Amino acid sequence: MTETDLTAVLTIEKASFGMPWTLATFTGLLRRRNTRLWVAEVADEVVGYAAVWMVADQAELGDIAVADAWRRRGIATRLLEAAIEEMRTSRIRELFLEVRESNVGAQRLYDRHGFHRVGRRTGYYTKPREDALVLRLLLEPDPGDGAGADPGDGAGADPGADPSR
Repeated sequence: MTETDLTAVLTIEKASFGMPWTLATFTGLLRRRNTRLWVAEVADEVVGYAAVWMVADQAELGDIAVADAWRRRGIATRLLEAAIEEMRTSRIRELFLEVRESNVGAQRLYDRHGFHRVGRRTGYYTKPREDALVLRLLLEPDPGDGAGADPGDGAGADPGADPSR
C-alpha cells in the first residue's frame, strides 16, 4: 500500500465497516516501521487491502477488506496468506485478530487458515453493538535469516482507530 492507494482504500473501508478508519489512521500506519500494509489490485484498481502491526514476536491483523463487487473471488484469502507469510518471515510467533461474532464468512476464512478462538471482547463493536471473537494463529517462523519484527514508533499501540467499529 502507498499513499496513492488511500482514496480507493478509504472507499472500501467506508463501505465495509460501521466505524471506518480515517485517512489519518492509514497515513499514520504507512509511516510506522512495525506495520505492514498490502493492497490487492485487478487491472490497476485497488479491490482489497490488509493491515498488520507487530510487537516483538506477536502481531495483529487489524484490518482486511475487499470491495463488494470483488468479494467471494479469493481476494481476502490471498491477502490473508500474504500477511501470514510475511509474519512468518518476520519471525512472528502469534498472529491475533478480532472478528464480529456474526461474521461467519470471515470466521470460516480464518478457520481454514488455522486460527483458533482464544477469547471474547464483550460489546467491542458498535454500529451495531456486538461482541468480538479473539482469534489466534500460532506460526512457525521461517528458519531463514529473516529479520525480527521492529517495534518502531508506537509499538504495541492500536493505530488510533476506534476499536468499536
